Amino acid sequence: MATSNDLLIKQRSIIEFLATEGCSAANIHARMKTVYGGMCKWVRIFKGEDPRETILRDRKRSGSRLSASVTAHREKVDCMIRANRRVKQKEISNAVGISKERVHHIVTTVLGYRKVSARWVPRQLTVEMKAQRKDM
Repeated sequence: MATSNDLLIKQRSIIEFLATEGCSAANIHARMKTVYGGMCKWVRIFKGEDPRETILRDRKRSGSRLSASVTAHREKVDCMIRANRRVKQKEISNAVGISKERVHHIVTTVLGYRKVSARWVPRQLTVEMKAQRKDM
């Protein structure tokens, strides 16, 4: 069975072919609806394009890359926490230049710190220790 991504690629190929032949969008949609039912992609993206230059795969989207998890940021955050255990996430965010959410992710998930009495401390309980506590 074809995956949903394969289905979309097939539909894009059909739309491109029929649009190049000069079929109207309504005609293409009606023909595809008989085959694919409600799982039809619309034609508008292929109208007016040169068929030789049409790319059927998804294009890369512009936007900012995830640079907040770069090793340099992790090291800066860790260094700031080791220098001052009472540092706030907002202060780290402003100093490093990343969002508070990314700081929280780096501190808790990547570095493994948690807050205890307004201080960041490393998590020291292992999975085995947690299991022993649960059994008791």
